[in-house]
Amino acid sequence: MPSFEETSITLDDGYDAYARYWPQPGCREAVLHLHGIQSHASWYELTAKALNDAGYAVLQPDRRGSGKNSQARGHADSSQQLIDDGLRYAQRLAEVSGTDRIHLVGVSWGGKLAAAMHVTDPNRFVSIALIAPGIYPIISVSNAEKFRIGFSMISEPTRSYDIPLNDPELFTDQPEYIEYLKSDAIQLHQATAGFYLASRRMDKTVAKITKAPPVPLHMFLAGEERIIDNERSRELIRSLNWPNTRISTYENSRHTLEFGLQRDEFLRDLVAWARDPMTNHV
Repeated sequence: MPSFEETSITLDDGYDAYARYWPQPGCREAVLHLHGIQSHASWYELTAKALNDAGYAVLQPDRRGSGKNSQARGHADSSQQLIDDGLRYAQRLAEVSGTDRIHLVGVSWGGKLAAAMHVTDPNRFVSIALIAPGIYPIISVSNAEKFRIGFSMISEPTRSYDIPLNDPELFTDQPEYIEYLKSDAIQLHQATAGFYLASRRMDKTVAKITKAPPVPLHMFLAGEERIIDNERSRELIRSLNWPNTRISTYENSRHTLEFGLQRDEFLRDLVAWARDPMTNHV
């Protein structure tokens, strides 16, 4: 089934990041797909294939320190570094696909990064899809852990702490995917104090999206969500007052929509949005 190419992308500081590229010769538009804090590109193979089959070149980078990237595991120096990485991915996608018309798809924590990228470079993407975006999490490290992370930023920023999402049933209720997650050897289970601080500081950038220029935006939510706050996420989109926004909820799915019973419906809706984001609004 897969028709992707494995490649690497050299980031601004020389870090070589693993990525999957799904080519589509002669395409008019492309898709940059960003994964979550714990996941990596191969979780979302079916999403990339659906978009590729629909005529889009697709780039799925593994975030620095995650997935197949073994260097500086779970670490980032700053929120700006992570945003710059995302924009470098977009630049590389434009180069290899031959089109600068790029749709931005962000899943979970990748949704937060996508929002920050739009604030930073608001004319870069033709549409944004936020899939169960990790802008308002309802699961986070404990207060005691937050204190330890803060102290580590002074003395040991590369010290690692557990990501509090290690129960596969937070992501899906489907047995086959629960087993897949249990056996996934490259998912990220820890992040450094530096990454946690970078992620927290990124919230300040994301908050500026209310003043950013509008772009067609579609938010996809899981009805049985256990990781993010759906209502706060909906309220954010409503508060934008942008002319082309849509919110879709898949009532019988958990956080990772690709791992749920309504997967096919979600993939059809995502492809339809990419094809015509200007008319799929409410």
